[in-house]
Amino acid sequence: MCGIAGFIGFEKESDKKWNAYLESAIGKLNRRGPDCQQTAYPDEKVGLGHARLSIIDTTDAANQPMQAYSGRYTIVFNGEIYNYKELRRSLELEKGEVFETFSDTEVILRMFHHFGENCLEQFNGFFAFAIYDALEKTTFIARDRMGIKPLLFSRSNGALFFASEMKALLDFEIERSLDYVSLQQYFQLNYIPSPSTIFSSVKKLRPGHYLKISAHGDIEDQAYYQIPFTRHYNTLSYQEAQAELV
Repeated sequence: MCGIAGFIGFEKESDKKWNAYLESAIGKLNRRGPDCQQTAYPDEKVGLGHARLSIIDTTDAANQPMQAYSGRYTIVFNGEIYNYKELRRSLELEKGEVFETFSDTEVILRMFHHFGENCLEQFNGFFAFAIYDALEKTTFIARDRMGIKPLLFSRSNGALFFASEMKALLDFEIERSLDYVSLQQYFQLNYIPSPSTIFSSVKKLRPGHYLKISAHGDIEDQAYYQIPFTRHYNTLSYQEAQAELV
């Protein structure tokens, strides 16, 4: 199952207590990832954490957060990429990549290095992941096309926080004001439509969307997938439709 959490600070000075909050948030995700819980701080204002349930490549080498390219990229990933073996072979043959693990996590990382956000179009699977680029000082967060894997985020206190579950996100001490429109929707529909949540300060990353976050706090929320929809008009007359039905 796995779980992820993290923070990206936008102020000149990061709040050191966020590190402790991240450690606590990952602890809250223990049931999602009982095999290993780790955090990494690739930048003084960035923290990424992962709670792992080992499925593919169960060795310690595949633990997360995972880094590549001399520490330029750091990833935390929840999910599974079904076609990772095909993508891996393609990277080895066409890009000359040499892999250090047998995990799909490393495939995502190396695909992102070569294709950027366009790598999402080549993934067959379900996922929520965050990649920090230490060279560009940017963070990329993506969610699968159908939203099978959860991802919540909140911008507050000069930072953006994200997590797989609400209880982990709340460990960052974000504002907890109820969104009464969402509460009404819940009573009416028995769920809260994306991107809203029960708290006004917390949003869901919508299915088929990604966030690009700069060091200065600029956040781009972009759709990379939409369900194809084509409207077909029937021009048959009533009599013609009757004949076709028969």
